[in-house]
Amino acid sequence: QFHLVESGGGLVQPGGSLKLSCAASGIMLDYIAIGWFRQVPGEEREGVSCISRDDDDIYYGDFVKGRFTITKDVAKNTVYLEMNNLRPEDTAVYFCGAPVNQECDYAEYWGQGTRVTVSS
Repeated sequence: QFHLVESGGGLVQPGGSLKLSCAASGIMLDYIAIGWFRQVPGEEREGVSCISRDDDDIYYGDFVKGRFTITKDVAKNTVYLEMNNLRPEDTAVYFCGAPVNQECDYAEYWGQGTRVTVSS
């Protein structure tokens, strides 16, 4: 059974940094594309960043380019999202999803999410 578990969310001041982790089980991450999404109440879930199974294709939403970085550790079967220069509008529940499509707007399976709050 495919399972995703996120961690690393929390409260951070504007301009601060957080690193999210998503541990996968049931399938190896070098076989599938995986990504990070976020959702605020009343809005649709949006793709933040996705990485292909071979790491050749990486997508970033325009709202995070230059601030967030997605990486993958195949040995640990874990994908990370390093978030820098956080802004209040980055406040959301962040979900790990896989496998994802090329447009990074769909995932078949989801983790439970981890909350990120950016506030002074």
